[in-house]
Amino acid sequence: METPLVWNLPPSPPAPTLVLTHGAGASSTHPNTTNLAELIAERGVRVARFDFPYMRRANAEGRRPWPPDPEDVLAAAWIQVIQQLSEQGVPPNRLFIGGRSMGGRIASYIADAVEPAGMVCISYPFHAPKNPASAITIHLQQLATPTLIVQGERDEYGTREEVEEYELSPAVQLCWIPDGNHGLIPRKRSGYTEEGNRERAADAIAEFVRGS
Repeated sequence: METPLVWNLPPSPPAPTLVLTHGAGASSTHPNTTNLAELIAERGVRVARFDFPYMRRANAEGRRPWPPDPEDVLAAAWIQVIQQLSEQGVPPNRLFIGGRSMGGRIASYIADAVEPAGMVCISYPFHAPKNPASAITIHLQQLATPTLIVQGERDEYGTREEVEEYELSPAVQLCWIPDGNHGLIPRKRSGYTEEGNRERAADAIAEFVRGS
């Protein structure tokens, strides 16, 4: 059975395709993710969004989406979507994959195996919240897929100070969102705005995808 996709299309085709999925607790149609997808599409990128199986089940049953599926199920869902798009005329070498938090992390596990054109990870969970000692970055040190990680400077899953100490693959680029938390949201006293930070993220993502 095909995975339902939500599309945000750019004003002028043709365009590269970016597939995004969600973090552990909110679906790919959450307003923040929807708004970001719209902004990316406005900048000339086709964006497709999908939900993992556990999220679709929770939405259908009207309950809290927890816990997430096991990682092998999440990875299989990613591969199924990539195959589905390939059958629709979007082969992996013309496709960018990624997502927010957990969705981007699972994409990073399969990226080198499926060989997409690139990967975009938003608010990557480098470690458990406020527990930098739990960081696991070995696969990011070895990653060959061109990758953009868009990260809030004070993300509790990996702050700028923490992440800049990690050894990451030369294939990984980092885009820092000023004063952003895990949702890329700044503090009011910072002088930055949530809307402005989403615009910065969309600019960086669209530039990366269209320039790769």
